[in-house]
Amino acid sequence: MREASVARNTKETEIEVRVNLDGDGVYDVATGIGFLDHMLEQLSRHGLIDLAVKAVGDLHIDYHHTTEDSGIAIGQAVKQALGDRRGIVRYGCATIPMDETLSRVTIDISGRPYLVWRVEFSRAKLGDMDTELFKEWFQAFAQAAGMTVHVENLYGENNHHIVESCFKALARALKQAVAIDPRSADAVPSTKGTLGETN
Repeated sequence: MREASVARNTKETEIEVRVNLDGDGVYDVATGIGFLDHMLEQLSRHGLIDLAVKAVGDLHIDYHHTTEDSGIAIGQAVKQALGDRRGIVRYGCATIPMDETLSRVTIDISGRPYLVWRVEFSRAKLGDMDTELFKEWFQAFAQAAGMTVHVENLYGENNHHIVESCFKALARALKQAVAIDPRSADAVPSTKGTLGETN
């Protein structure tokens, strides 16, 4: 099993994360932000990644630190669980519809963190959560996990659907990319022979 645990404590947040990349999509998520919990549950369920997240943050200020730091901690845990990335497919892409909305996420577990974010919202908030924070979560996750992540909302009107389709697309792309390739289970998928920070 490819598993990892991360504890990340700062003056702004205290976060504990456990992941199992070879799981069944079992989740136990509590960040204090209901909508973020819902999105992380989608990541777990549709990526078949067991995910436990416990976060206590400075929500009396706003949701920024808890959202960003949860992305960092989950990204760190995924990176640790992948180890040297031997045998993984490496690339993943998923296009997910949700009613009137269609979103696509493409990832490369390359060791080179980068986010392309082509998502726009028509509202500043979803409930109490600032919609700009979703980019912050994806940025934090990509950076900490060492992944190139392209997120595109191709079209859509409902902001809830747009966000949820992006998280579900990430889940499905991640499921593809972390899978073990039976034709190359003992090799690192790079002509350099390694997938580190500079490959």
